[in-house]
Amino acid sequence: MTREFRLAAYRFKLPANYSHLVAELLRKIRALPRDQSGAMSLVSVFAVLLLTILLGMVMNVGKAADHKIRMQNAADAVAYSGGVAIARGLNALAFSNHLLCDVFALTAFMREARDRNAEGFVPEILAAWNDEAPIFAQSNFAKFTPLATAIPAKTPLEQELVRVYSDWAAAASERILPTLEFILAEELIPQYQRAVTAAFPDIAQQAALEVARRNGRPDFGRGEMLGVLWRTSVVPVGGPGEWVEPTLPVVDPVNDVSLEQPQNLADAQRQRRSQARRYLGMWNSRAMYFFDREAKMSRFSSLWRNFTCGQLEQLLGENETRNLPFLIRETRDEIVNDNEHLDRHFTFIGVAYWQPMRAMLPGVFRHPLTADTVTFAQVRVFVPQRRLVWMYIVPGSDNPVGGIPGDFPELPSEDETAPPPGGGHWEVVRQSVPEHWDLWNQHWACQLTPATVDTLPAILQTRPPLPEFAGWRLQLPNLSGLSAADIQQISPH
Repeated sequence: MTREFRLAAYRFKLPANYSHLVAELLRKIRALPRDQSGAMSLVSVFAVLLLTILLGMVMNVGKAADHKIRMQNAADAVAYSGGVAIARGLNALAFSNHLLCDVFALTAFMREARDRNAEGFVPEILAAWNDEAPIFAQSNFAKFTPLATAIPAKTPLEQELVRVYSDWAAAASERILPTLEFILAEELIPQYQRAVTAAFPDIAQQAALEVARRNGRPDFGRGEMLGVLWRTSVVPVGGPGEWVEPTLPVVDPVNDVSLEQPQNLADAQRQRRSQARRYLGMWNSRAMYFFDREAKMSRFSSLWRNFTCGQLEQLLGENETRNLPFLIRETRDEIVNDNEHLDRHFTFIGVAYWQPMRAMLPGVFRHPLTADTVTFAQVRVFVPQRRLVWMYIVPGSDNPVGGIPGDFPELPSEDETAPPPGGGHWEVVRQSVPEHWDLWNQHWACQLTPATVDTLPAILQTRPPLPEFAGWRLQLPNLSGLSAADIQQISPH
């Protein structure tokens, strides 16, 4: 015990046992710097705290990456689903255009079947053959002599064939023709086309909304994810904007009020006549097949074709300004700038909207953005070019068989000429599909493309005027001063 301590104990008059306790306490205090027992407890506290912070950082980074991927997938799905709906709308219009012309052709066909004009000329033609038959008996050529007896034997058969065919066609016309004429009288196909033009943009917008909703489940407390399909004119697809300029780049030549209406009417009439004649030729080729090969003396096939063409011309005249096919908005010759035209009429922007992510340990990690999260993607509707495919080429044959090696080729019918012996070979050729940009092509498709339109910043900063956003205080990002090229540097999607 030190002298200072003894003096202090005497001054405060501490008992002897207290002096011992104090001395023990001082000894432990002097040994404390060299004592390592219990140090791991302090280290563990700091380690657990550090690991907790690290775990929060990892979970926040993982959530941010997951949500970013989900939102970009949602934007891609929004754009693509909307583009698919628009492409299907164009294909539906193209199909109904073909259907309209086919109805015209079949109506003309059935009108001739009802009137039986061609049948009335056949007896006179066959009678002329019978009158000429005896002349062949006096021929100096041996191969012509049998015709003197063969012609009178065949003319009754051809007359009976014409009669039976005409009876069958008249019976079919009695059942089918009223339906066809009702379709044309009520303009059912143009009404359907107008409904397609009005409905498919809304279908595309609803598809975009639903796809975004499904990509936002579960929402992790962020609320519902919504998607919008935008036109490059900063107007959403569908809704009231369709009254100003329809989303589908088409023209109704009957209700078109533009200055180009006379030209649109003339183009629609010309295209309808061309396609209707083509379909009528197909109907006649099938119906007159036997007459073209086995019953040529009656000339019934030629008479039938002439009268059905006359019926078609009369029918087209009755519907001069009615039942016209829809047209593409601008033809290739009318386009001044191809890229600008594609961006305006065939390009769309899909945008996905979601509330900000809720961070783990918000006291330590704070979300750097105050606005809601927005992602985007661009889609373009187009007619694809012909792809390279394998085709089986048979020497001397005009009808190569397409497909891939290993496919079973389609065998020719009995009426087709068999290919010469020696087999063929596989060759890579272009597909035999149409590439023309009009409403007679049923191969419209869509594809995601890099977002390059100049109006992209304006679209991302415009609140969608849709009912689904009515209760959402949407905070859009501030992109003032940024161009589409600047956004591409930030997000090259």
